[in-house]
Amino acid sequence: MKNRINLLGALCALLFTTSLAHAQDDDEEDRRENIEFGAKAGVNISNVWDARDEQFQADPKLGFAGGVFVGIPVGKFIGIQPEILISQKGFKGSGQLLGTPYSFTRTTLFLDIPLQLQLKPAKFLTFLVGPQFSYLINKKDKYSFGSNSTEQQEDFDNEDIRKNILGLVAGFDVMYENFVFSGRAALDLQTNRGDGTSTTPRYKNQWLQFTVGFKI
Repeated sequence: MKNRINLLGALCALLFTTSLAHAQDDDEEDRRENIEFGAKAGVNISNVWDARDEQFQADPKLGFAGGVFVGIPVGKFIGIQPEILISQKGFKGSGQLLGTPYSFTRTTLFLDIPLQLQLKPAKFLTFLVGPQFSYLINKKDKYSFGSNSTEQQEDFDNEDIRKNILGLVAGFDVMYENFVFSGRAALDLQTNRGDGTSTTPRYKNQWLQFTVGFKI
């Protein structure tokens, strides 16, 4: 699929620049063994992968991401960080149906619950990786087909679409005082259970997530 998000490259680049910008002085308090709660908000840059139909082309879409998290230490250098997030995903697609070009935008709203292992090599930097459970709350499609354009809110009981999805997430947190600058790369391990046609492609979500948070 064309225009796929380069998750690894973008994540590494952001990690390098953010670490340089927010690295703290040696006299900063070391809080790695404290239980900490926080909230964060930011954006998803989402797309899809594993689409079957070759006539279907997807482009990235911007969406909201935000929620709460807790850091639970299991020592100074290791911990667990569960999160509860409202996460907007989706994609922009285009193709041909009966010889007529069409465009298609899907916006999905998920409740994401990642359970991440924390690796804390420095007091200002944490690496995270772990599984994620996602529950589909809502789906909104917008079509443009020739001279006709329709927008509809569909009941997902009427479409063969998966509501519970298992995924994988990895990323980092950079701390500056009580602020947390976060980057994540994530992808679904299960398909949406679509039928694999140009109008309803089988796909899996993938996304980059960038947030700013505050913790106590």
